[in-house]
Amino acid sequence: MEFMRHLSLGQQKILFVLALFILVILYFQFYYRPFRPPPKENVREVVVEVLGEVRNPGIQIFQHLPTLKESIEKAGGLKNVAFFDTNSSSEALETGTLLTIVKESQDRIKVKLGRMEARKLLVFSIPLDLNRVSVEDLCLIPGIGESLASEIVTYRERRTGFRSVDELKNVKGIGEKKYKDLKGCFTIK
Repeated sequence: MEFMRHLSLGQQKILFVLALFILVILYFQFYYRPFRPPPKENVREVVVEVLGEVRNPGIQIFQHLPTLKESIEKAGGLKNVAFFDTNSSSEALETGTLLTIVKESQDRIKVKLGRMEARKLLVFSIPLDLNRVSVEDLCLIPGIGESLASEIVTYRERRTGFRSVDELKNVKGIGEKKYKDLKGCFTIK
């Protein structure tokens, strides 16, 4: 420490701050690991409604495209033991699918595939099929009243269906701004 005697108090303070600064840099370089959340994957939830002869009927949410069998299992499985065709049970279901399990006989069931109700699809931000949606269902969408809904259905009937969502621009009462607000609500299947 004889070296420190030859330094003035101001020089000692500068040396101390410099040493502290170097220690902080070394800490951050070698020891500090900030918390980094895992990268966000673009996971799209798949929504399937299961009704009928299952233990827990209702809406089931998956992080992947589920099979028929997976959807029934997530709904608690079948109420009673029944014959189930395993060939069709491996088919992947798309979001918005409605499964209705109906008992045909004592040991046989029938699975009906359909589409969930429009109001339920809208709750989960699942686009409605522009070629199948009714006037009543269109009225559920904010910004569409009964008259605009009627115009959309009339246009669809005159043209024998929409070929793309962009055709909404051709419907009387839908301008560019309204189209931008509505385009995410629809799909063509």
